[in-house]
Amino acid sequence: ETRKDIMKSEDPFDAPTYNIPEKPVTFTEGASYSIIILAGFGVAAAAAYAVFKELIFQPKEYKIFGKALARVQNDSQVRVRIGSPVKGYGQESMNRAARQRIPNKTWTDENGIERVEVNFIIRGPHGGGKVFTEMFKDSTDKQWKFTYLIVEIQKPSPAQLMLESYVPA
Repeated sequence: ETRKDIMKSEDPFDAPTYNIPEKPVTFTEGASYSIIILAGFGVAAAAAYAVFKELIFQPKEYKIFGKALARVQNDSQVRVRIGSPVKGYGQESMNRAARQRIPNKTWTDENGIERVEVNFIIRGPHGGGKVFTEMFKDSTDKQWKFTYLIVEIQKPSPAQLMLESYVPA
């Protein structure tokens, strides 16, 4: 064989791949792949919504906790008994995650009014206690209002203070 003949010879692995015809995709196969892709997009969208909702929108129980803590911090009776500044947190624990978790209960009453109950711990320089509160979303102005806000001072001297009590007109 001459050098020219060697260069003209075809690669034995290329020849079989040129002769394979493309298999046509049936409508059913194409539709099933489309459904799988759409389902994947749906799962990704649901996950993105859950993350967005948790990080961007503040959950109800944290709004209630914030309003109740602000009301307790601004109350002169509480400041006189346990001192200032007053700090609030979820649970009595050395675990940071447990302290940040606010015990709560959310429900809708028989009139269709959304209600949230929250309990948390407060501490001041001279003592501490527990706060029990329930708020409801007013159907007329869509604002959260206190049903009750009770502060149980445990240290230095036990006392129970009712800071808010809603009595409908």
